[in-house]
Amino acid sequence: MAILTFLLYKAYGLLVKTQAIQLVKGVGFLALVYGAAFFFKLSTLQWILTILAQGLFVAMVIVFQPELRKIFLRLGQGEFFRSDSKPQIGRLDAVVTAAELLSQRRRGALVVFPRQINLRHIIDTGTRINGEISSSLIIAIFEFDGPLHDGAMFIQNNRIVAAGCFLPLSEQQDIRKSFGTRHRASLGMSEQSDAVILVVSEETGAISLAYDSKLYYDLSPIEVTRKLRELLGREVRSEKAGDAPSLDDGKAL
Repeated sequence: MAILTFLLYKAYGLLVKTQAIQLVKGVGFLALVYGAAFFFKLSTLQWILTILAQGLFVAMVIVFQPELRKIFLRLGQGEFFRSDSKPQIGRLDAVVTAAELLSQRRRGALVVFPRQINLRHIIDTGTRINGEISSSLIIAIFEFDGPLHDGAMFIQNNRIVAAGCFLPLSEQQDIRKSFGTRHRASLGMSEQSDAVILVVSEETGAISLAYDSKLYYDLSPIEVTRKLRELLGREVRSEKAGDAPSLDDGKAL
């Protein structure tokens, strides 16, 4: 029973992190309809559902193919059997301060905070830095049109691991046309991993967070600090951040 409970809990966690939870809801609804037909002896409805069952299953697999692919990808990356302990990262204040300054200067930025899933294959696409986290270093990389400006920076284990990394673009079809490559890349990274991605828009200066296949657009520095602290599992003192309000679900895109 303990093993079964653990497997069900982990499976539910994977479903929630993707949109495949909608697939489960659809299957559950059909099961309820079939159960009602059986209970009330609606033979015609039972016959129709029996005939359509195989075709509906294939159709749902095709429709939800991206979500199912994400589940198997995360299984292959070992997330299913990992604990929920989150890595510690320091100097969140420095990162948010840099993002705020870049926002004021209309300079784009893309910062990835890996969590449980190993993203070494993505990190290897950029330039290794292995430097201490500081606002000045982050600004120096993103403020000027250097070779690392357009890629993503990875921050892990209290270090700036790499910069200029290439992220996969989102497969979602309903993204705002006004969103550029950075926002699409942040969504793509959040769809294929459990990473948290910080985005600064070069056009509007808006600061956003992407995680669990959703983009939370135009957040205040206080909201960004609070949510990063919550998602990355570490209490970090900030002179600017007090009791910040929770993110408004209406901002999720």
